[in-house]
Amino acid sequence: MLTGPHHLFLRKRKLVALFIALALVLSAVLCAKPKAPNFVVIYIDDLGWAQTSVPMIEGDPTTRSDYFQTPSLERLAAEGRVLSACYSPAPLCAPSRNSLLHGMTPSRMRYTVLSAVEVKKQYLGQITIPQALKQADPNYRTAHFGKWHNECIAPDAAGYDVTDGNNGNGPGDFQDDGKTHLPEDDPKRIFSLSEKTTDFISEQVAAGKPFYVQLSHYAMHIWHDSLQETRDKYKKLPRPSKGADKDYVSEEEIPVGMYTNGWLINYAAMIEDTDRAFGTILDALDELGIAENTYVVFTSDNGGGFRGNQPLRGAKGNLLEGGLRMPSVVRGPGIAPGSYTSVPMVQWDFLQTFYDLAGGTDPLPKDLDGGSLKDVWFNGDDGTVVRNTEALIFHFPWHTGDPESSIRVGDFKLRKNLDTLEYELYNVADDLSEKRNLASQLPEMVADLDKRLVAYLNDVNAETVTTTRRNYLAQLQGGWIENGEKRLAKLKAALAADPTDKQKSYQVEVSQNHVNFQASQEKKCLRLIQLHEERGTADSN
Repeated sequence: MLTGPHHLFLRKRKLVALFIALALVLSAVLCAKPKAPNFVVIYIDDLGWAQTSVPMIEGDPTTRSDYFQTPSLERLAAEGRVLSACYSPAPLCAPSRNSLLHGMTPSRMRYTVLSAVEVKKQYLGQITIPQALKQADPNYRTAHFGKWHNECIAPDAAGYDVTDGNNGNGPGDFQDDGKTHLPEDDPKRIFSLSEKTTDFISEQVAAGKPFYVQLSHYAMHIWHDSLQETRDKYKKLPRPSKGADKDYVSEEEIPVGMYTNGWLINYAAMIEDTDRAFGTILDALDELGIAENTYVVFTSDNGGGFRGNQPLRGAKGNLLEGGLRMPSVVRGPGIAPGSYTSVPMVQWDFLQTFYDLAGGTDPLPKDLDGGSLKDVWFNGDDGTVVRNTEALIFHFPWHTGDPESSIRVGDFKLRKNLDTLEYELYNVADDLSEKRNLASQLPEMVADLDKRLVAYLNDVNAETVTTTRRNYLAQLQGGWIENGEKRLAKLKAALAADPTDKQKSYQVEVSQNHVNFQASQEKKCLRLIQLHEERGTADSN
């Protein structure tokens, strides 16, 4: 046994070494880079702001449905934050999806309407969400499942590691042959898409990789479909205020067309089926032990409107609140449970937000329109969003309906008809339903907002309504009208051979309406192109 000073020295040296080792371990722990968060985005198609059982404004029962049931979304809201004023980039699916992906307004990308002729001509290779996350951390694995519907770029080219293809609306209704309806136990591929999502998540957890996965549902887009058991449930529920007698006839009496977009019971069931599948994803995050490090975002691509969109005015296809305001909820680390925020935000903010949350520090391209929502998601109405432009600008030079642009600054929103040059001004904080047009009372504000709106659209060289109409007219006259007439003739011949076939009769009716619509649109385009040319507004916004 050693004694004396030498022993004491050795003991002291051992203690010092132990202390240093412990200090090094502690330092490594303290200095270790925080584990990168995961992201799950559930992107619904055509779901209206108040078409869930979650109130979109705290304490306001008019902002939820008393008929549609979404318990999984209620669960997400109880554990996260409801985004009361979250907007889609456009009132149609394709421009919204492209804008979300790239963090830019549809105006800047010249992808403002469905016929994206302009973007096909000049896709500039802008950064995407998957690419931004991999810039923040190269370990990220990314996946997209479901509806893509983005004409400018394919999912793999956008940086997704795993996808199920460059899909439009068709795969949500039919098997891969395009003719055979999906199996009864997988309407709109709701359940198989959710399973693909959970399988991807499980694989990344096993591999120790952070991930981003976007599930873009085909629901609630037409054709509507649901599980039989869920439809049977809604048949027995008390009738909602928006119900109608035709919703309660026997299923055998429901016309074929009502499966397209006219049967409330089927629509309600589809919403609940989608919510049920969403619940399996939440369960998987819990079971895998990663819920506390995963941001889950639930939102939609454009406004609803089935049987109305109250209390909002407007719906899919216009720039009223009903066309743009989305049912949106986020949950994740740093987000207070059961909370709300009324701070306006747009889905083109998501790229910057995810990059920020992932720990990205290198500068992103300067022409992004979005800003990080991290401060708002964490601090609610006390948080702020810093963007390249203060205003939220929406541009919809719609060639088949009323073309319009709008700008929101603070509580005020200006809406401008691009054909008539008429203005509407609303305080959307006090007048959610946009019933009180203040344009005549506040002409100076109208002039200022219009100036800012036009300046932005000119700065990004946004498509004019005449551009979209010329492109549309070229497609109509380049084969669309002729092909529609040929298809109608074939359907009429088939019906003549079997006049009692109700399905063929319905197809003839639909085809005839389509042919009539295209003929009227050709005339309308020619008339309005001439109007803008004579007025000198054909090449300006």
